[in-house]
This record gives sequence, C-alpha cells and structure tokens, in this order.
Amino acid sequence: MLQLRPNCECCDRDLPPDAAAMICSFECTFCPSCAADKLHGVCPNCGGGFSPRPVRPARLLAKFPPATERVLKPGGCAAPAQAKGGNHGQYSAQDHPTLAAGALYFLQAGAHFQD
Repeated sequence: MLQLRPNCECCDRDLPPDAAAMICSFECTFCPSCAADKLHGVCPNCGGGFSPRPVRPARLLAKFPPATERVLKPGGCAAPAQAKGGNHGQYSAQDHPTLAAGALYFLQAGAHFQD
C-alpha cells in the first residue's frame, strides 16, 4: 500500500492525499512543479522516472491513513545531473523525454486537483 507522503521532498509543499503529486518507484514524493521544473522528470534519489501518485478514495482514508512523517531534502533539490553520490547523474530528462513530457502533461491535466 502506498504511504501517501504528506509533502514535496524539494519545496516542502503540503500534498494532502487528494493532491496532485509525482512519485518514483521508491515513493519519493514531489509536487508536480518540482518534478517537472526542477527535476525534469527524473528522481534525484534513484535516477528513475516519475508517475502520478494515485488518489486513495476518501472513504478508505480512515482505515488506511496517509503517512504523517515529512521527508525533506536538506537544501532542497537539484536535478540528478547536478547531484553527487549513488546513481545520481546517471539519467537526464534528455535520456527520458517521455517521462519529462508525462510530468508536464500531468501538471496540465491535474491542475484541477491543486489548491
């Protein structure tokens, strides 16, 4: 079951369970703006791509609540090509144009979910 983390790891924006958010396969969580504009569709932690975070139905939130622990990258985020260590810098938006395009599409299509 997804954790539904409560904030963007880059800018610390609140991301309630029904908010538009992007996640990688490890559930690193980012707001659509950071995922597209700062990270260019590539996770700074693992180098993978993003997918839209599913919305858990409101009727199931009491039984399966979202996470409450906030995860925040000290100093904000850098695109993977600028980060150091691990697999960072292995991928770029140029390597994954469909992921970057998907993040931008999600920003446009999911705008009605944002505050």
